[in-house]
Amino acid sequence: MRIWASLFIVYGLFFTWYTDFGGKLNDNEIKFYYSKFESNALKDGRVLEPRIMKLLQKFMEEDSGKQFLMVNVIDMSENPTFPDGTVSEESSDDLMNEYMEHMYGEILKRASHPAFIGSAVNGSMDLVGIENAEVWETAALFRYKSRRAFLEIVTHPDMNSKHKYKIAALEKTIAFPVETKLYLGDPRLLLGFIFLILGLLLRPITRK
Repeated sequence: MRIWASLFIVYGLFFTWYTDFGGKLNDNEIKFYYSKFESNALKDGRVLEPRIMKLLQKFMEEDSGKQFLMVNVIDMSENPTFPDGTVSEESSDDLMNEYMEHMYGEILKRASHPAFIGSAVNGSMDLVGIENAEVWETAALFRYKSRRAFLEIVTHPDMNSKHKYKIAALEKTIAFPVETKLYLGDPRLLLGFIFLILGLLLRPITRK
């Protein structure tokens, strides 16, 4: 029983940390994060497109309180250029690493993480209704604990100085959020199976 109790406690602690129990974003939170986006863009000299802000508002208002995955398809720039027109002396990979240096720390603190990263082995093999999308370099899935966690990350003050590195590094990109219907890679599921097997294997030993 001690083994099962120990495994249950450890799993419970992980489950509690990994799962967001805060529920949906409330009206005050939506107003707060919306204003943070505006103030951060103002400090960084960026102009936010009305279309983007409309999507952001919809993203927050339709919050389900659940985890989600951000689907990213990326093509890196061969001649990275900052928004002000300055050509970077660093490579696109170096610029993206500078951007992600902040992101990874903030992501992991909030029980969010990369779920998949891979390099393209061919051009687009199925393309309908979209132009200039034949060539991609990388695809990635990032798991976010909740929309609240995502908003905390992207409105962090460090994003003001880091965002330009991402823009310079990219030739083009597509990113959109999805809520999972089937996610066999969920660590809560995997850890549950591992602990179940471990408990069954250790059970005969603890009986001796």
